[in-house]
Amino acid sequence: MDVERFTEDIEQVAARLSSNEEQLVLKRINYVKQRLVELYRRNLVKINHSVLELICAKHLIKYGYDVDVERQLNDVLICDVYASKGDNVFIVEIETGFVPPEHALDPMAYSAARVASKIARYSAFAGKFALATPALSILPVQELFLKPPRYRSKDDIGKVKALCDRYYSNPPISMEEIKNARLHSIMIINADAIRVVEMDPDTYVESIRTSMDGIGIKFY
Repeated sequence: MDVERFTEDIEQVAARLSSNEEQLVLKRINYVKQRLVELYRRNLVKINHSVLELICAKHLIKYGYDVDVERQLNDVLICDVYASKGDNVFIVEIETGFVPPEHALDPMAYSAARVASKIARYSAFAGKFALATPALSILPVQELFLKPPRYRSKDDIGKVKALCDRYYSNPPISMEEIKNARLHSIMIINADAIRVVEMDPDTYVESIRTSMDGIGIKFY
């Protein structure tokens, strides 16, 4: 663990994000920065993920949110970015596309299940929920999550549950969680330029699916 190097890197990113900003924005960015350093001292975060969290935090701070990171939601779940503004809660989960070695033979299925599980589990704790990903990654978002809950068929919900059950059983993801889950936006993070492009899920999925269909790759 190199606390000094981590601190230097996070401070560098925070300084770039803080350029020409007003005092309230600076204060909130500084809080997130200090929180990440403390979490690193406890060996709870890594630099690459922390940079993405800090950039997402700044994006939400500019919209007037008070932001925390690695926020405990219940006995099991800890979300990446927790933003609040009055009674409104906006949760962002960052998905980097990492696939562990044990899933080297089924990376697409694993990634699709991971994305579906995050939407199903985390969105229940927020008025708005977003998935964020680095610009170099692709999110295999299920079409079911683009539909309002009342238009999701039992068969479609069952297919997503069956996929999630292959990888997540403790606790399992329920049909009800999948039925009621909400995905409000996708955030594309450009870490080099320290900026976020936020787009609606329909537009994101359509653009990605067109590219994937062209080379014969199907989402689960």
